[in-house]
Amino acid sequence: MEKSGLENSPKSSALKDTENKPLFAKATKSPLFKGKPDRSVSTATNSKKKWKIAIVDDDEQVHQVTELALSNFSFHGDGLEFVHAYSGVEAKELFQKHPDVSVLLLDVVMESEHAGLEFAKYIREEIKNYQVRIVLRTGQPGQAPESRIISDYDINDYKEKTELTAQKLHTLIFSCLRSYRDIMALERNKRGLEHVISASQDIFKLGSISTFAEGVIEQISSLLYADQSALICGLNGLVSHENRAGITFIAGTGEFAKKQGNDLDDFLPGHVIKQLTCIDDDVGSLEVNDLFISYLTTKDGHRNLLIISGVKYNHPSERKMMNLICQNALIAFDNLNLRVEIEETQRELVYRLGEAVETRSKETGNHVQRVAEFSKFLALKAGMSAGDAELLKHASPMHDLGKIGIPDSILNKPDKLTAEEWKVMQSHSALGAQLLGDSDREILNLGARVALEHHEKWNGTGYPNGKSGEEISLAGRITAITDVLDALSRDRCYKKAWPFDQIVEFLLEERGRHFDPNLVDLVLENIDEIKEIQRRYP
Repeated sequence: MEKSGLENSPKSSALKDTENKPLFAKATKSPLFKGKPDRSVSTATNSKKKWKIAIVDDDEQVHQVTELALSNFSFHGDGLEFVHAYSGVEAKELFQKHPDVSVLLLDVVMESEHAGLEFAKYIREEIKNYQVRIVLRTGQPGQAPESRIISDYDINDYKEKTELTAQKLHTLIFSCLRSYRDIMALERNKRGLEHVISASQDIFKLGSISTFAEGVIEQISSLLYADQSALICGLNGLVSHENRAGITFIAGTGEFAKKQGNDLDDFLPGHVIKQLTCIDDDVGSLEVNDLFISYLTTKDGHRNLLIISGVKYNHPSERKMMNLICQNALIAFDNLNLRVEIEETQRELVYRLGEAVETRSKETGNHVQRVAEFSKFLALKAGMSAGDAELLKHASPMHDLGKIGIPDSILNKPDKLTAEEWKVMQSHSALGAQLLGDSDREILNLGARVALEHHEKWNGTGYPNGKSGEEISLAGRITAITDVLDALSRDRCYKKAWPFDQIVEFLLEERGRHFDPNLVDLVLENIDEIKEIQRRYP
């Protein structure tokens, strides 16, 4: 179609003459345009971001005049991108391709008298698009009375084409885009809150602080819908440059993903470091260039930081939301850190207790660490869940806790024990179970079970209860083989360490007798990994 047809039209002349004259002087369809042109998506400016405007009208002149009137329009520095449809059927296809339309300029009468109204209903009720701003434009207001349309359909404005000037069209689009921007900001905040609330439900189910930290970063990224890089780090008294050596990195994404272990000034500009060292208050946030930094000083005087780069706010409310989420994340992070600290303290006490028993019997304290690592490794290979395998790792060091009640004369006797002495030695299994069994703690309860069962045998000839096969818990069967495996490979008061080939031969002999056959097979299939664990804990 030649451009001169539009330039000579009354509507184009009206646009050129004044912004206050009607764009569409007549209410009838223009005879100048027969059929629709082969039109591609068009834009109003050259800015990178575009607000997408859909024009749905069966009159091509309406499309052209609308674009012409909005040719220099911008909203917060961003231009427009126009997409076009000429019937209700085409409009449905259009919205499948362009679900991010901001404003829909919709004709009422197209292929049928109510095609536009039916499409407006389709937008809201079928595809559930409640964000796009719908403006009905009609040249035949008598067929669609404004009072009925406004009350019966979820539209945002209703305009008669004869009253729409270039200035009013600018005002209309500006108002619609402002509403669309605010609605999308609310939607982003809503989704971000949903993500954060969902994540917070599982905060204390996560396996590590780093996992939680990565989750927090993901939630903040989802709130802003932007490509960002972030990290969480704990700072030990970051007051001056001299104290920066106390930094401990927990997790990072994007450009910070591989920064764990680095000093803060290795990748943050000097002026940012200077501002961090000058912070006096305990809680707050600051923004330096494109960095958002939220900080919280803990009760023990350590400062936790959450740093995010590349932050761009789509709406002023997002800054407040960002600050709120970051502060709550840091509080949750600190609480989780305290919980982890308590758990680590409990585990360390368990190890030290196990080592104390082994030291008393003049055996290496690393025996309990090797048994712990062997047990976790074998538990995972046997199909135990990661959580249960981790629990067994921390419970297995207590398998010989009952030896604390065995006299030194028996415990450290280099010669063969008499029948009476052997009976006393066997009592350490039941004694260990008694010491641990009345606790409500998972680790101690499991420790009681492995203490009681780690000398039971697959064929039922073990002690103290003569259990056999799967009557013995999997934890007990695993600890039994890992305890013997490590004991045979080390010097004891009553023997020298065995060569590894001899240990393998013994395991094969005791397969189905002393040990669970499946566990023996797993040990032999993974013998190199077993040796590596031994090398790590000499």
